[in-house]
Order: sequence, then structure tokens, then C-alpha cells
Amino acid sequence: MAVHIGTSGWSYDHWDGVLYPPGTPPRDRLAHYVARFGTVELNASFYRWPRDASFASWRRRLPPGFRLSVKAPRGLTHAKRLFAPEPWLPRLTTAWHELGEKRAVLLVQLHPAHQRDDVRLDYFLARLPEWMGVAVEFRHRSWHDEGVYALLERHRAAYTVMSGARLPCVLRATAPVVYVRMHGPDPDHLYGGSYGEDDLRWWADRVGEWAGSGRDVYLYFNNDGHGHAVRNALRLRELVGA
Repeated sequence: MAVHIGTSGWSYDHWDGVLYPPGTPPRDRLAHYVARFGTVELNASFYRWPRDASFASWRRRLPPGFRLSVKAPRGLTHAKRLFAPEPWLPRLTTAWHELGEKRAVLLVQLHPAHQRDDVRLDYFLARLPEWMGVAVEFRHRSWHDEGVYALLERHRAAYTVMSGARLPCVLRATAPVVYVRMHGPDPDHLYGGSYGEDDLRWWADRVGEWAGSGRDVYLYFNNDGHGHAVRNALRLRELVGA
């Protein structure tokens, strides 16, 4: 088992003076990030899926042992809502091949209005290769049901544990990997606020429990404003001892 703690994204103007020296050009931000963290969640892929060459470049540039999780494209998850995923599957698998040993988990975040549809989810997961780690983030409450958790378990797909903005926080492990997204402690705004010491210690205990059960844990802070994600991730890593 292994614990991987990082942030959602690595390039933000407002992280100047927090993660990288003030005035660092965007092209140099990744180098500063990998000097402090061993994993990151790529969010830009949600808006524009990178070229195969970009994934190959990350494989070469990222240091040994670094793990890159990738958010699935919104064309698949939001526009099509997983319907007829076949055109996307070769692009996903090719990207995973290009990442090689640097690949971590494919995050599939469903549209907030996408209500429960077991048949569609089952069809999609069944067409992913077994060697592709996948986590599904459900934003509509209809998905939070024992039948859905059982479906994920059959496919060895991770239920994405969420924290923040009144999203359901269900501590459920459905795969050999536990995937956690920390969207910020602000009850009314996604990505807002900084987690306090008590909250971080509570999450450190949960991470320890999952890791103690033999599961790998990937946890990403998404509260990027004011550099909160960086500080929270570094502190949680200290508490966990990762």
C-alpha cells in the first residue's frame, strides 16, 4: 500500500510566493511542484484533452515514482454523460500507455444533473481495460446507493470520496485504491477555505485506516484559492507520515 497526497493542478498565478518563487513563468511551475509533491491530479484535461505527445512528455519529465492522475474529458462525462463512449476509449487507453509507470488514476467526474443510471455506468466501466485504474465522482445524490457501490466493486472502480460545499461525504472504499478529493471546508462554495488542524487530523486518521487495510490512497486538495491546497496538502502529508 502507498499514500499519495497532492493537489488538483499545479499551475496557478496565485501560488506565486506559496509554491514557487514570485514571478516564476508557467513553464517552470511543474519543476517546483515535483520538488515538493509526488503526485498531482491533472484537471486541464477535463476542458481540453491533451495530445498523446503531451502524455509522453510528462512521462519523461516527471521524476521516478511520481504518479499523475488525469480527469476525464467533459465531452465524455458532461456532454455525452457516458453515452456511447466508444470514440473516447482509444484516446484514454493511448494516453495511459504513453504515461507508462507515471500513471495513477483516471478520474471520471459525472455531471451534477446526471442521475443514477446503472446500465450506462456498467457499460462504460466494462469497456475500460482492467489495467486502467479508475475512480468515479458522483455529484447527484441518486447515485449514493448500495447497488451502485456493488457495481463499482465488480469493476474494481473506486468511489470518489468528497469533502466540501455540502457534497455527500461517504467514506466508502470499493476498490484496491481509495480516491479522495478535498474541495474545501467552505459549506457554501466549492474550492473555498482552508482546512483547520482538527479537520486535517481527522482526515489523517481516515487515510491511515484505508492504508492499514492494504489499499493505496490518492488524496488531492482542490481548494486552490490563496494557496490553501498547497499548505493543506503539505500539512496532511506530515500528519500521515507519507
